[in-house]
Amino acid sequence: MTTGRAPHALLFDLDGTLIDSIQLLLESMQHAFTDRPRCPTTAEWVAGIGTPLRAQLAEWCDTAEEAEQLVTRYREYQDRHLEQLTTPYPAVLNMLAWARQQGHPTAIVTSKGRIMTGRSLAHVGLADAFDTVVTFEETERHKPLPDPVLLALDRLGATPDRALFVGDSPHDMHSGRAAGVKTAAALWGPFSREELAKASPTFWMTGFHELPDIVARLD
Repeated sequence: MTTGRAPHALLFDLDGTLIDSIQLLLESMQHAFTDRPRCPTTAEWVAGIGTPLRAQLAEWCDTAEEAEQLVTRYREYQDRHLEQLTTPYPAVLNMLAWARQQGHPTAIVTSKGRIMTGRSLAHVGLADAFDTVVTFEETERHKPLPDPVLLALDRLGATPDRALFVGDSPHDMHSGRAAGVKTAAALWGPFSREELAKASPTFWMTGFHELPDIVARLD
């Protein structure tokens, strides 16, 4: 049943927003950089979460060949441990069911690849929870630029003025703002409130259960 209000397009980041996969991302990074003289600290790696993997890894390589080797090692570890180290955050499944029930079109906007996104969603019971899924492969430019958000809106037949993008990283907030949508910063991910504040989110969320209240404030 709907409330009688016009629906809003609800867009969501994946890692750190809907699913707790941060330990998986960190362990995959550590595995990829094993025995290498140059490697990021945990803080340096976390700062890049939400941007494409290859771009993150390339910053620590001297050649494209080295970067590809690291991508392979990273993905091998991720492939073996994805299900073990991925869980949905509290209230995510119920709140996404609520969003669909209320008639709000929904989308994933992630820098993760198509295959791993599909596996992650299936593992946590969200394979059929979204009207569209925008992954890394589908735009030439990525977060923090607006292109993935704009593609999701186009597929949903939605306009920026009636859309919300929920994410846990500054990259999500910048991407949403650049696309002209309102943004909600998820404080349960790896980024601090201070880091997120620099990207000027429209709303703050301390838990996914707050989604209906945020949506009610969009009109």
